[in-house]
Amino acid sequence: MNLRIYILAMAAFIVGIVELIIGGILDLISADLHVSVGAASQLISVFSLFFATAAPVLLTLTAKMERKSLYLWAMLAFLIGNVLAAVSTGYAMLLITRILTAASGSLLVVLSITIAASIVEPEYKGRTIGTIFMGISGALVLGVPLGIIVGNEWGWRAPFILISILILVAMICIYFLLEPIQPKPVVSLRKQLEALKHGKVISAQLITFFMLTGHLTLYAYFTPFLQETLGVKAGMVTAIYFVVGIAVVTGGGVGGWLSDKWGTRRSILTIISLFSLSMILLPLGTKLPMYGFLVIVVIWSALSWAISPVQQNYLIQTAPATSEIQLSLNTSAIHFGSALGSLIGGMVIEQSSVFYNAWIGVLFVLVSLACAVFSLTRPTLEGAQSHLGQ
Repeated sequence: MNLRIYILAMAAFIVGIVELIIGGILDLISADLHVSVGAASQLISVFSLFFATAAPVLLTLTAKMERKSLYLWAMLAFLIGNVLAAVSTGYAMLLITRILTAASGSLLVVLSITIAASIVEPEYKGRTIGTIFMGISGALVLGVPLGIIVGNEWGWRAPFILISILILVAMICIYFLLEPIQPKPVVSLRKQLEALKHGKVISAQLITFFMLTGHLTLYAYFTPFLQETLGVKAGMVTAIYFVVGIAVVTGGGVGGWLSDKWGTRRSILTIISLFSLSMILLPLGTKLPMYGFLVIVVIWSALSWAISPVQQNYLIQTAPATSEIQLSLNTSAIHFGSALGSLIGGMVIEQSSVFYNAWIGVLFVLVSLACAVFSLTRPTLEGAQSHLGQ
């Protein structure tokens, strides 16, 4: 694999760490800045909101910029945001740094995917995108634990200092290893958004939205699910989350490999179908011995991230002329779907029991599958690649 791909994946990993690390140091920030834990948690919500909405706007404003230069400028903004976070003296200042890092971070993730896809041969595109998503999913595994360990040892500002050093190293690597990349011909925002009028494109975006909605209906409440259905203690919950983390990272790589070997069409239908089945089986699996339940958890966790590189590759193939804006909108779909899933999961718990979260969530996953069937059976857009896989 091209060394430049791993550098881009490293940058995506760092962005993911910044998004998630706050969760591990909320109590430290709350105590030091004299705000409630609830107020401190808004640092997570604000990041998610701006991460979901900034990339489409920024990509439009920077459409004419050479991509390597744009990437380095985005990294610089991200670096400044983290340095300012490390020296923040008040809650308001820290909140502003979260907005800056979310906006620049969302741009970095989309550029990481599009640049990586542009510098490899077509037959390796899926695996390349999968590598980027392994970086992002790796942050999911390490973000909160890293925040807890480093924050408790050296204070809540220390993780941001560490992140600043890492992003500076990544900037140096990008500067010396990545060749200039010219932007695609400028397409007006109106014309880019017109692609969403095409049933193939909008239904492709809805695949992500509904799958993430269904997934987070359970995943956002996985700890109470484990505690209520299995009666496990904190130590076992941590061990299960470690298994989930390994499966998630592996899933991103597997999804990229499947995209290259099977094609996006077959991969999307297979992954979503098996994911639906795993969610149906999860509550039933709580009646099995622990190893049987863990097998279902591993499959569910891996498939939840295996879809991402396949979906990104499919969007690039479906709308190549507007691929950057489509990938940024897909990032938005991920975050909005996650937010809706968390909301619905909470409503299920209030009205019934967390035992049923998976079965309510799978209804949305089946809608995602219907969107996939619809999208895959629509005619291709003019200028799109003629072959999307069998």
